[in-house]
Amino acid sequence: MRARAAYDVSADELAALLDGQPAYRARQVWDGLHRRALRPAEMSDLPLELRAELDELLPAALSEVERRTSDGGGTVKWLFGLHDGRRVETVLMAYPGRVTVCVSTQAGCAMGCAFCATGQAGFDRQLTAGEIVEQVVAAVRAARPRRVSNVVFMGMGEPLANYERTWAAVERIHGDVGISARHLTVSTVGLVPGIRRLAAEPLPVNLAVSLHAANDALRDRLVPINRRYPLGELAEACAAYVGATGRRLSIEWAMIDGTNDRPSDMAELARFARPLGAHVNLIPLNATPGYPVRGSPPLRVAGARQELERLGVRTTIRSTRGAEIDAACGQLAARALAARAPDAGTRPGHVVRALRVR
Repeated sequence: MRARAAYDVSADELAALLDGQPAYRARQVWDGLHRRALRPAEMSDLPLELRAELDELLPAALSEVERRTSDGGGTVKWLFGLHDGRRVETVLMAYPGRVTVCVSTQAGCAMGCAFCATGQAGFDRQLTAGEIVEQVVAAVRAARPRRVSNVVFMGMGEPLANYERTWAAVERIHGDVGISARHLTVSTVGLVPGIRRLAAEPLPVNLAVSLHAANDALRDRLVPINRRYPLGELAEACAAYVGATGRRLSIEWAMIDGTNDRPSDMAELARFARPLGAHVNLIPLNATPGYPVRGSPPLRVAGARQELERLGVRTTIRSTRGAEIDAACGQLAARALAARAPDAGTRPGHVVRALRVR
């Protein structure tokens, strides 16, 4: 067997690779990779020669290009390089009661949201299930001795546009890494067919919809996929998801000064969220050089929360962490690309969606 990235090898392929070894070896190595988050060379319960062989045959898919920390070490952001030169980002966020990792599902993104650095940079390729899982494993290793309790698919890319691989990663993170489905959250900008597929899956993961506008005219501008799946269709799909899974829907709303933070915007948001029993997360934008519209000031964010709660919608203001380390998704990759190719035009992008933390 030629060398393949460790987390892109299936359990059956690993068993075939270990043919001739005791029957329990495959499960031992599989658990070592996933449950114990070890590299083969670190699996001290394996014979030394086998460790060395597996370390060569099962290399890591992710290579650390850059790591930044903030919040006293509570927030860690990685820029990872892939075998083909593509780059993705992963963010680890530690809180008193939980540790969350935010993972990417694509290198780049094709959704083209107006305020997202990843979308402005364009789409490169889908990540494999193994590349997604390995981001979680990297965070598990870095978080020790604390345990990663939550995984959010809210990094670079649109998870439901890479459905098969994203769901394969969900199953492995749940079944093999050992994180409960109720602590896994899949985010989408509103791919209705994907939401309907997700509703039929056996694992009751959480769904977060990046809404950002609750009238079609504004959302067409901010989130272009709305032209294909307008708000009425999106609401129907979300209602079906809630009905099928019994899970509470989350709505993500990046607060953009003078764009979607007015009382009329909150009234529209309440009309969308209330029938779905959704919880709204208001997210102040991280400041980004070159972005022509700034995030809403704190007093307006607080006022928006009060207005939504007055209208009967449970609302949280998300803490914005890691602004000084470019922790918003796509931001670090865009800066790295710009540094490598300063004359590459506008493709790296200068706008960003806020880091969504849970």
